[in-house]
Amino acid sequence: MAEDFYKLLGIEKTATADEIKKAYRKQAMKYHPDRNPGNKEAEEMFKKVSNAYEVLSDPQKRQTYDRYGAAAFENGGMGAGGGYRDAADVFREFFGHMGGAGGIFSDFFGGGDDEETDNRGNDLRFDMEISLEEAAAGTDKTIKYRRHAQCTACHGSGAEPGSAKKTCATCHGRGQVVRSAGFFRMQQPCPTCHGSGKVIEKPCKKCGGSGIEVETRTITKHIPAGVDTGTRLRSSGDGNAGANGGGYGDLYIVIHVREHELFERSGNDLSCTIPIKFTLAALGGKISVPTLFGKAELKVPAGTANGTVFRLGGMGIPSLRGNGKGSQYVRLEIDVPKSLSSTQREKLQAFAESCGDTEKPISESWLEKFKNFFK
Repeated sequence: MAEDFYKLLGIEKTATADEIKKAYRKQAMKYHPDRNPGNKEAEEMFKKVSNAYEVLSDPQKRQTYDRYGAAAFENGGMGAGGGYRDAADVFREFFGHMGGAGGIFSDFFGGGDDEETDNRGNDLRFDMEISLEEAAAGTDKTIKYRRHAQCTACHGSGAEPGSAKKTCATCHGRGQVVRSAGFFRMQQPCPTCHGSGKVIEKPCKKCGGSGIEVETRTITKHIPAGVDTGTRLRSSGDGNAGANGGGYGDLYIVIHVREHELFERSGNDLSCTIPIKFTLAALGGKISVPTLFGKAELKVPAGTANGTVFRLGGMGIPSLRGNGKGSQYVRLEIDVPKSLSSTQREKLQAFAESCGDTEKPISESWLEKFKNFFK
């Protein structure tokens, strides 16, 4: 009994053309002989899924299959053009249409179908630690790092000055060679010229033909106000040089803001805790509050409770996008004296008695709220 083409690809009969294409891609890569060397069952499955795709990807053949089944395509059925082709031909045609064998394999192993490769150098990363004050105000930082640069003797070409490159004899300038694996043939970069199609006649003496030399580079970069831990700043063209005279990659500066001894940061807002005397909390008054931009005056109302938070607008971190600053939140904690002189104790005791605190040391409002627990 003939196998169901839809089940072979793992799709429903209502599958769209795009779903058929995706299903075949998945199954073909799963059962491909190169990924299953010596596995006859996998090779047979590879042929079956390729045949199934050949039929279902063609609207007319699919309509015929839906009506008559696989028998319509066996033994040359439906005319000479209706029979099965070699599975490798189907595979090559499919992946060639998707951008070439090399392109589709890069798609499966981390690249993309439309990704164009060039000789641009790799990007680099530099981790920079700054203070909270620098993050708030912005700063200029000089950094020193090592990178691959174009050879100063051959300017990245890899050829000795005065010499030239010649056509690669292995690939005849195509940059690709064909590798055979059973019935399957695949193009791959030439191992001699590494895909460039050219070889160096006389390698540069300074860089040995690589076109690259290691240099220590020092640059000064502006760190804008508002950066935070994890912010990435791009410095164009300050990465590694590419092979064969290719362009430079970029340098990414990753910011790490050190913890501050006084302030905590949340987005563009800052917070701090300041202890005040209980007399100030009771009587009220003014205090100077530290900020990242100098001192600010805070009015403490009489009767301020422990843990009260005050907001100082515009005293936080500037927005990296330039639309204002955050706020600074000040939490007041009442500093209760741990030791009293005899005179202080007498006066405080007299105050407590005059207020009735000795008889009722717990707030009446709190007792009223939770009176059910004291029955």
